[in-house]
Amino acid sequence: MRLKLLLPNEILIDEPVQKIIAKAHNGSFCLEPRHIDFVSALVPGLLMYIAETGQEVFVAIDEGTLVKCGDKVLVSTYNAFRGNDLATLRDKVEKHFVQLDDSERIARSALSRLEAGVIRRFTQLKVE
Repeated sequence: MRLKLLLPNEILIDEPVQKIIAKAHNGSFCLEPRHIDFVSALVPGLLMYIAETGQEVFVAIDEGTLVKCGDKVLVSTYNAFRGNDLATLRDKVEKHFVQLDDSERIARSALSRLEAGVIRRFTQLKVE
């Protein structure tokens, strides 16, 4: 099988694999080369695959979609982080969420200032 993991701005993974394990809303599932064609909505969590070399690779993913058609498996998601061990992967994910929290805090602060400015200008309007 060939796994291709697509992010909005890049292709994170494009390589042959032996097996893929992912999680959907109704539980985990495993795909192997002779598996029937398949479509699933993925939940945030881990996607694991075994590369052609036999190495287990872990990918932390956001919610997304998986489509298996023939020997091709396409996964599309907004965010994903690849790692060869869970400890490294956990550090990457935590660092990303800390950055998202900081960005969100800055965005909310800017939005609050904009709202305050609009309200201030609105109250200064004179009705004639």
